[in-house]
Amino acid sequence: MAARKTTKKPNVSAEELKAYYKDMLLIRRFEEKAGQLYGMGLIGGFCHLYIGQEAVVVGLEAAAEDGDKRITSYRDHGHMLACGMDPNGVMAELTGREGGYSKGKGGSMHMFSKEKHFYGGHGIVAAQVPLGAGLAFADKYQDNGRVTFTYFGDGAANQGQVYETFNMAALWDLPCIFVIENNQYAMGTSQQRSTSSAEIYERGKSFGIPGQAVDGMDVLAVKAAGEEAVKHCRSGKGPYILEIKTYRYRGHSMSDPAKYRTREEVQKMRDERDPIEQVRELLLTGKHATEDDLKAIDKEIKAVVNESAEFAKTSPEPALDELWTDIYA
Repeated sequence: MAARKTTKKPNVSAEELKAYYKDMLLIRRFEEKAGQLYGMGLIGGFCHLYIGQEAVVVGLEAAAEDGDKRITSYRDHGHMLACGMDPNGVMAELTGREGGYSKGKGGSMHMFSKEKHFYGGHGIVAAQVPLGAGLAFADKYQDNGRVTFTYFGDGAANQGQVYETFNMAALWDLPCIFVIENNQYAMGTSQQRSTSSAEIYERGKSFGIPGQAVDGMDVLAVKAAGEEAVKHCRSGKGPYILEIKTYRYRGHSMSDPAKYRTREEVQKMRDERDPIEQVRELLLTGKHATEDDLKAIDKEIKAVVNESAEFAKTSPEPALDELWTDIYA
């Protein structure tokens, strides 16, 4: 799991560290609640939880600026919350209600927010990668100084369209940060069994795209690498690859019992590498917060999540005539 390249960690203020803690905790508690609602039958279809990977999006959002874009796959709730989308709207979409971001018609995997420059979770493996390059092409064409974060997983990294996209992005010097969220197991096959190269980011070398591996359980390491990638792209040097080595605690989706790994392996990661606990320790040992301060934050986050669940349960289902809207742009 250790990253080969080490980037100097940024100096952050106590308030920034608290903000990262709150953002990661919001994702964790939100996803736990989503799992509960799924078990109660209130969320249908597929549901892929982000528990364990919180430092990836929180760290990269800390390196982003207003107007930057992001696009990802179906494990997308964490990305939405990290970029500032309303938990009520996200949870209501999970339960298929009209108060959701896609009016209850997209569900867990297909939400969008033009306001937050979030261009969706996408259900087809790696389909979002060329779309992300397209968003970056628009930014280059408009010369607006923006970058696009294009997220995909270690499993998707073996798809051919990824390498077609790398080639085009390199040819056109697109301001695209390709983020490989390497949670080690794709849909259920370990990287060692599915991928010929140990360091996936190095595949960019064939196209002249620089990159690095990053410890995805350390939000400060992710932020530092994100800042480096953003600087590269904004300066007109073309795309950049971040392979962020992270770990999901749950199965691929709610229907996956994850029998391809041991409980001991998961528990060891929770005990020794948990991204939220690491920041909690920094806050306590640095005397930036007390145990009571952190308990108050947890209480505040739980209230936000409970409110989103209540909103999701009470928002009405979409009317039948909604079947005929939004079919085309």
